[in-house]
Amino acid sequence: MPFVEIYLRKGKSPEFHKAVSEAVHESMREVFQIPEDDFFHVVHDMEPSDILQAPTFFGVERSADSVIIRMTFNHRPPAQKTALFEAIADRLVATTGMRREDVLLTVLETAAENWWAQGRSIDPETGFDTRMSPEAVRAGRVG
Repeated sequence: MPFVEIYLRKGKSPEFHKAVSEAVHESMREVFQIPEDDFFHVVHDMEPSDILQAPTFFGVERSADSVIIRMTFNHRPPAQKTALFEAIADRLVATTGMRREDVLLTVLETAAENWWAQGRSIDPETGFDTRMSPEAVRAGRVG
């Protein structure tokens, strides 16, 4: 049950908000193999002065069109989180025309017992949603 927050500077269209959200969700479906309906996103439409950043960090120039994506989910291996970033960045470039340099992803990992939603059923052996395939759970690709 990943939870996603997307921080954008005001001035972007509702269609842009939706395109960013869809790119993130489709990337999670691909990399984490989450169900289609496992979808919880909040878009924060921020005043330009409320997102402060250095114009160059890690030696790369960033623009005022940068997006901050904060995700909360259960623990994942580092390689899987890297694959998620790459999938999101690729989709955002393809669907919105954003620059890869303007995508910032931050992850907050939490224990499975910290998630609650009516109707959610957790497999006590894996700690993941019972709708996830056993193969994906064993490989650490879900949740």
